[in-house]
Amino acid sequence: TGVQACALSDLGDLDRYGLGYKDLSATNPGLVYCSVTGFGQTGPYREKPGYDFMAQGMAGLMSVTGEPEGVPGGGPMRVGVPVIDIFTGMYATIAINAALAHRAVTGKGQHLDVALLDSCIALLANQGMTYLATGESPKRIGNTHPSIVPYQVFPTADGAMILACGNDNLFARFCGVAKREDLLKDERFAKNASRVKNRAELVPLLEEIFRQRSTEDWVDALETAGVPCGPINTVAQAFANPQVQARGMQIRLPHPLAGEVPLMGSPMKFSGTPIEHQLPPPVLGQHADEILEKVLGMDAAERARLRSAGAI
Repeated sequence: TGVQACALSDLGDLDRYGLGYKDLSATNPGLVYCSVTGFGQTGPYREKPGYDFMAQGMAGLMSVTGEPEGVPGGGPMRVGVPVIDIFTGMYATIAINAALAHRAVTGKGQHLDVALLDSCIALLANQGMTYLATGESPKRIGNTHPSIVPYQVFPTADGAMILACGNDNLFARFCGVAKREDLLKDERFAKNASRVKNRAELVPLLEEIFRQRSTEDWVDALETAGVPCGPINTVAQAFANPQVQARGMQIRLPHPLAGEVPLMGSPMKFSGTPIEHQLPPPVLGQHADEILEKVLGMDAAERARLRSAGAI
């Protein structure tokens, strides 16, 4: 019982062509089939179409992303990349691997029902648990952290940067680099709980301190002191970063239509079985006949029928 895959979007598409999961699983009890939809196969929204943007709004992610109301640029904000599409795919991959592990023991396959909205709810993480524990919806707080100060973006003499003092020791190191040990003697700022309480007083002081030096100067000095920090790069600067280059996150591969194309490398690094980037992105439908014929045993006439029906 090999792994079968289908590019159709949901069970409804399969059913239209007489290929429902139950029918297929009756023929192949070891079939592992994953459907990825906006809202899942159950519930009142199961027939609705869904997109990443919608999931971010409906699941509450946009309500905790962006600047607060009443400040320039305030209001709900989506994440700058389709993060829910990506995470839903990752959840689907984890689910498929778990189902394959189960099949290896029991010989039984199963249907996996993964949805964008569910994935976004799961992605709320600490913000979701804050609501569940307190009954209060978290608010947008921009680039600050709800329970750690300072942990945010600060303006510099030539741009902006991130400072992440996750504990009192790191804040003390920062004060040493900034030559502001006096802040440690102020009871309003000596401990993180006090800094959170007195955020409105501390942050303007730190903003003024950061404006006195360039981003590069601050990053060099703080990194030397072991204080987590970093610049806010453009995408071009990110790919030019020596760490990104050293990790092989940009590759080039030959393409049948576009010559040699630049691509992003895999973030997964295997010690025993290193990933080899060999194949460029396929052109539309490049492997459809090969998969249908060799994996599903579909003859030319059946493939032609599905193609004429718009299924492939």
